[in-house]
Amino acid sequence: MDNFKGKTAIVTGASSGIGRATAKSFAEAGANVVAVARNISHLESVKEECKMFSGQILVFAGDVTKENDRKKCVDTALKQFGRIDVLVQAAGIIANGTIENTTDSQWNEMMDINLTSVFRLMQLALPSIIDCKGNIVNVSSVTGTRAFPGVLAYCVSKAGVDQLTRCSALELAPKGVRVNAVNPGVVVTNLHRNGGMDEEAYARFLQHSKDTHPLGRAGTPEEIAELILFLASDKASWITGGTYSIDGGRAQTCFR
Repeated sequence: MDNFKGKTAIVTGASSGIGRATAKSFAEAGANVVAVARNISHLESVKEECKMFSGQILVFAGDVTKENDRKKCVDTALKQFGRIDVLVQAAGIIANGTIENTTDSQWNEMMDINLTSVFRLMQLALPSIIDCKGNIVNVSSVTGTRAFPGVLAYCVSKAGVDQLTRCSALELAPKGVRVNAVNPGVVVTNLHRNGGMDEEAYARFLQHSKDTHPLGRAGTPEEIAELILFLASDKASWITGGTYSIDGGRAQTCFR
């Protein structure tokens, strides 16, 4: 896709996993990319990997849960590139917890990172996105559409992302702005490791995913990035308010 030339995309969570693959995909497609994450060294490695692409990568080290960082991120994109056409929100965390043992602080942290930051960054970027008739793609999860035990707050936060996507899509459609979300199943990233899963447990988790996903494997960040790129492109110009499963069939199965 080369229809991103001259356009600007902000991608959060760009230092690893789905966000990293998405930032690279946009740069390869010719977009100017503001890659956002907390780890500056990982962001710099993304920038290095994109040197051969036509799009320019600008790295922004910031925390999406901090209002000042969110504002600086948007201001930096506008100052450097003069516009924001696409906002991709891939930053997120996961943690274990049930209805009985999830603490207030665990609940608030999950909502702050996975949902509130998505809401606020949308608000901040919208003036330019509206001017550009651009669009937003939020990274949700299969847990936004299906219930899974042991990750209560995560499931609720992603269900919130889905509803935020649908509501804002309806409100922004008259202004020519599209809003969609992708709902991945298990993808090979650092998400679960960062959530406290050790290497042995993660290896077992990926092995188990071969049984829980009808297509027999976990996904890759690049596969999710391809769907995000499509939804953000002009080829998806009549698509809005969608929450798209990309999960190897996981959402079609019963709990096991």
